[in-house]
This record gives sequence, C-alpha cells and structure tokens, in this order.
Amino acid sequence: MTTTPTTSGPATVPDPPTPEAPPGGPPNAGPGIGRMGALGMPVETARDVRSSTRRLLRQLRQDPVGLMPIVVLAVVSVVLTVLGPRMLGQATDVVFTGLRESGPGGIDFDRLRNVLLGVLALYATASGLSYLQSYLLAGVVQRTMKRLRSNVEDKLNRLPLRYVDSQPRGDLLSRVTNDIDNIAQSLQQTLSQLLTSLLTLLGTIVMMIVISPLLALVAIVSIPISLWIMRTVTRRSKAQFIQQWGHTGRLNALVEESFTGHAIVKAFGRQREVEERFRQTNEQLYHASFGAQFVSGVIQPAMMLLGNLNFVVIAVICGMRVASGSLSLGSVQAFIQYSRQFSQPLTHVASMANVLQSGIASAERVFELLDAEEQAPEAAASVAPPLRGRVAFEHVSFSYNQERPLITDLSLVAEPGQTVAIVGPTGAGKTTLVNLLMRFYELDQGRITVDGRDITEVPRGELRANMGMVLQDTWLFGGTIRENIAYGNPDASEDDLLAAAKATFVDRFVHTLPDGYDTHIDDEGGVVSAGQKQLLTIARAFLANPSILILDEATSSVDTRTEVLIQHAMAALRSSRTSFVIAHRLSTIRDADVILVMDGGRIVEQGHHTQLLAAGGAYATLYNAQFSAPAADVA
Repeated sequence: MTTTPTTSGPATVPDPPTPEAPPGGPPNAGPGIGRMGALGMPVETARDVRSSTRRLLRQLRQDPVGLMPIVVLAVVSVVLTVLGPRMLGQATDVVFTGLRESGPGGIDFDRLRNVLLGVLALYATASGLSYLQSYLLAGVVQRTMKRLRSNVEDKLNRLPLRYVDSQPRGDLLSRVTNDIDNIAQSLQQTLSQLLTSLLTLLGTIVMMIVISPLLALVAIVSIPISLWIMRTVTRRSKAQFIQQWGHTGRLNALVEESFTGHAIVKAFGRQREVEERFRQTNEQLYHASFGAQFVSGVIQPAMMLLGNLNFVVIAVICGMRVASGSLSLGSVQAFIQYSRQFSQPLTHVASMANVLQSGIASAERVFELLDAEEQAPEAAASVAPPLRGRVAFEHVSFSYNQERPLITDLSLVAEPGQTVAIVGPTGAGKTTLVNLLMRFYELDQGRITVDGRDITEVPRGELRANMGMVLQDTWLFGGTIRENIAYGNPDASEDDLLAAAKATFVDRFVHTLPDGYDTHIDDEGGVVSAGQKQLLTIARAFLANPSILILDEATSSVDTRTEVLIQHAMAALRSSRTSFVIAHRLSTIRDADVILVMDGGRIVEQGHHTQLLAAGGAYATLYNAQFSAPAADVA
C-alpha cells in the first residue's frame, strides 16, 4: 500500500459524529427552506401556488379514462338538475291558469301529474348520476395518490444522503404521509363539487337568460364581486395554510426526535425542555391553523350576504314584472329558484376554498420533495469480473460545506486482501473516507477507483453489492433474528446462515431466547442487548461475503471477552478481502497490514503497529493515551 499525504495544514472542520449527521449539514439545506425562525425552525418561503395547482391537475390527467366519464356524468347531471325549476314553473302555470280561467275545477290534473312525475324523474336520475360520479371520482383520486406515493418513494431512493441529512426525519415522514393524505381528502371533497358548481353556474345563467335577459343581467353583476371577494380572502389565507403544514411537519419532526431519544431525554431529566419545545411548536401550529381556517371561513358568510342581497333585488324586480304582465307567475317562480341556484355554486366554491388551499399547500410541500436535487445519474450496468478489491484514492477532496474543506488532495492505495486500519482523533475524517468509498457522498475533486474502475462508472447497486459495512450504530428492522441476518444475502441457504451466526457468536445467545432464530426483534426492542444487536449486524455482513469489508467501530458495544472472539472471526472474514477498519480502541487493530493515522482530513502517518510506536508520532501519542496510566502526583 502507498500513500501520498497532503502538505496542507489540518482542516478546522471536524468530521461528523456519525455518517448521518454532518456538521452543520450540507450547504444546501433543502428546497423551500429560508431564514431560521424561533427555536431554530426554518421559516417557509413563498411558493408558486399556480404552478403547484397545474402540476396537481397534470397528475389527475394521467388517468383520462377515469376522468372522461366523470365529466360526462357531471354535465348530464347538471343539465337535468337545471331543467327542474323550469318544469316546476310549468306546473305552477298549469295550476294558476286553471284557477284563473275556471276555478279549482279547471286545473288540468293529468298534465300537472305528468309534469310533476317528469320533475321527479329528472331529480332522481340526476341524483343517481351524481352518486356514480362520486364513486368514479374516488377511484381516480386514489389511483392518482397511489402514483404520487410511488413517485415520492422512487424519489426518496434517488435522493443523495446529503439531502436526507439536511432534513428533519419527521418532516420528511409528514410530507410522505400527512401531506399526501391531505391532498387526497382535498381532491375528494372539492373536485366533484367544483366541477358541478361551475357547470351549474353556467347552466343556470343560460336558463335565466332564456326566461328574462334583464333579470339575468342583474344576477350576473354579482359574479365579479364574488370573484373579487374570493381572490382577496384566498390571497390572505394562502400563507397561513403554508405555515400550517410547515408547522405540522416540524411538530412531527420534534415528536419523532423526542421519542427516538426518549431514554436520553429521561436520563438527563430534560422532559420539561422537550415539553416546552413541543408547547411552542404546537402553539405556532395552532395560530397558523386558526388563522388559515378563520380567514378562509370569512368567504362563505360574505358570499351568503351577497347572495341574499342579490335575491332581494331579483324578487323586487320579479314582482314588478308580474304586476305589469311581462312575466308569468310560473316564470317568476322558476327564475327565483334559479337565482337561489345561481348563488349556491358561488357559495359552495367559497366554502371549498379553505379545503382546496389546504390541499394545494400540501401539494407544494410534496412537489418540493419531488423537485429536490437528485444524486448523480447511475452508470450503465455492465458485466464485470468479480472485484479483487484494489482500492485507490487519487487526489480526493471533499467538504460537507464548501466554505470549510474537510479532505484535501488525499491519495492512498489499498491492495487486495490488505487490512487497512484508520485511526485518529474525533473529526479527523475517518468515517467520511468510507462514506466516499460507498458513494454515500459525491467527491468535490479527484476520483476513487476499485480494480482500476472509477466508482462513478459503476452502478451504485453493483458497487455496494460487493461491499459489506458494519457501523457503530446498529440498525435492525422489525422481524425475526433469521430475517435480520438473511438481510445481508437473501439467497443464502439455511446452512450458510447458521455458519455465519456461529462464526460471529450469535448462535450462542440465540439459543437462550424462547423462539430461537424465530424470535421477533426490532431496533428498539428489549429482547436483545446492544452488544447482541451489534453481533447480528456483523453476522449480516459475514453472510453477505463481500469483496470489500468496512468496519466502523464494529465492536464498540460488546464486552472485552466477546470482542476477542469476534476479532478471531473478523480475522477469518478479512483473510481474503480488502478491509477498512475504523477504530478508536487501538488494541483491535494491532495486526492490521497498514495503519493510517488521520488528522484534519489528511494522512499524517502510516505503517505497522510496531513501526508507528517506534516513530513516537501521532499514533504513539494516541496509543500511550489509552494504555499508559498517568503518573500519580506526589504531594
């Protein structure tokens, strides 16, 4: 192995304590994030509502087969509904004409019955079509949300780790769950009513013009006033709805953080501080939600007032027209019904404004996630021979924040089968080095090759399939012990799985559990200890049988006796593969082929254990700090 250490001074920026939490986060804090508000919460910036609305409609248009019947049913249903008042006016004329000409006995009851039966058939058919329309709409909306959830899931798989690190996990979960559910509810509640209301408004205007163009003109005057009211109020409530769902995401992030670390919160007695942060965030959510609902709720009373004023004016004019003989009583009755029918769509649209705006605000948050910058495109799949494991870093530079470089012009070569130990103080760049090798982050400069191939030219799946990684922080999913071990190689046989468990000493404690390998566990469960969880992750990597092995403090949670046993297993596991071992306990890497000492993002020393001790440099200082007791002060 050869190295070319840098000549620049040590970097001043520490390495992140874990791969998931780079210091200060990446320079891009994610879309839609502006200045920082109270409690360090990001304040949402303004968004383009029209763009989000158009994109949401484009999502719906991807199901044209489902939309067309809905539109057709809505048109037919509205036409039948609009014809109803006109036919009722005819029934009134039949009664009034009969009474005026011949008294009660002059009413043509046969004709009256036919007209009323026709009205009944109209309304019954319109109701049936409306029911069918709602049924079809539910299918369209849910299929759209299914596609949207799939798009979000695909997007999450394409997002770089840098983006995920910069976002509160609870807020991401809220976008994927709460916001998409809110979009579905908003579309389900508003789409059908909005379409029906607009068609009803258009049909009512046509019928009013047929009856009396003058009266129709009086009614139409209220439309621009209604639109002005809705536009004014919705512009004021838009920001409130955006803040409402932003605070909802932050509240979810706070709850997720508090419950994930509930043991630490209790251990340090910080319940009151967490409760206070929750109270303040909840208060912000309350004020944003109250403001959004109150401001948008003003629309409906205003529209009802406008509709009532319009109705009074029309009623007075209708009375004058009847008195002058310009209109029949049946036409007046029909027109008054139409005037009521005319104001109802406007009132319905106004009442839906808060629900619609809430859905649009959620859609904006989801589209922000879909618009986030993705990781570099995948290289084309290729048929390559199995990896030998020669790893080369060539003039690599990297930083989590462009203003504060972490690794600068670093070069090293690890030959196949070598065990390379990486040591150094916290923040030296050790974990960052293996994160770059795994392509969790992309390089700023330089390149990394495996067997001479640039890793950017290898599909990520193919690259990582040849690497096994065991982290200090264990991760187990809800399932059995057998399933958690098999996660490293789903195609492995039962014999291979048991062999991996025995080699990593998992088999010893599994037999003490009531259900053995079928015992159900998860990352938070108390069935197994922290050290046993780490043994399971080691067994998982053992079963994967990778060409390159990465161990990041892989034995930090096990006792000394078990650690010695695991070292023997690790030695067997590393015997035929290139291994990178990050360790703070220097006793675990004495037998490494090469030890790299990192500080400030550069390699300051390299060599064997005995060579580095004899050199008396940085490695000797670290080693003596661990194994040499300080002399007692003598008074």
